[in-house]
Amino acid sequence: MGIDARVVFTAFSNRADAIQLANEAGERLTDQGVTWVLHLLDTQPSPHLRDDTLVVSLGGDGTFLRSARLAHRFGSRVLAVNLGRLGFLLNVPSRDVLNDVDHALGPTHEVARLALQIAMPDGTTEFALNEVVVERARQGHMVRVKSFVDDDEYLTYAADAVMVSTPTGSTGYNFSAGGPVVDTALPVMILTPVAPHFTIDRSIVVGGDRVVRLVADGKPAVVLADGQVIGRLDADQWVLVRQSPDPVRVVATRSFEVGFRLRESLREGHA
Repeated sequence: MGIDARVVFTAFSNRADAIQLANEAGERLTDQGVTWVLHLLDTQPSPHLRDDTLVVSLGGDGTFLRSARLAHRFGSRVLAVNLGRLGFLLNVPSRDVLNDVDHALGPTHEVARLALQIAMPDGTTEFALNEVVVERARQGHMVRVKSFVDDDEYLTYAADAVMVSTPTGSTGYNFSAGGPVVDTALPVMILTPVAPHFTIDRSIVVGGDRVVRLVADGKPAVVLADGQVIGRLDADQWVLVRQSPDPVRVVATRSFEVGFRLRESLREGHA
């Protein structure tokens, strides 16, 4: 299915507030002669977009991650609108959605967010904006993960999971696991273990031009990208993680205050 609209609002079908906001903003856009559609991420098949389409994510961080995946696939831009509680990835309040969409449709600044390309054992590739995680296949068990950077063997972890995070994802699962917060402008990847057993629990930061290999050492494992299961590893299989050749094009209509979000997240206890 192809979409010829200049603006695509994205939301989940259970978010009545997002759907209402899309329709209200869409009516104003129609009056301005701007074509738009609402795409429900969980109930409608993925559409084909143009590279000049503006994807407007209406929801929380999870909505934005799904919307960014869609936008990245077609080289479209994505604008993150926050509905509800504080979101680390979202910098547009819902009350300003129409003004920011108007701004985004004109000459505006966009930032290139580093994304990950994940090569699975069957030859398929997957995408992640936040992180890729190799975790235990069964509750109550640890996973053993042997890590390599290019051809250099690093550490073998016995842990709940091991992840490779982007700077964008550094404030998410990586942060919860004790990893560092990294400036989103830096071209790096962050290797962080989750609850490691009798091994180093510090993160390792490597350049974005490197290739990280995570091996399920002797035990099967599950692979997740941005919180979604994308496959399984048999014992001694691995995934390759590298910087995607194409970044995610995020529209920057205002400043992104990471310090403020960190303070608020810690204060509310949901970091």
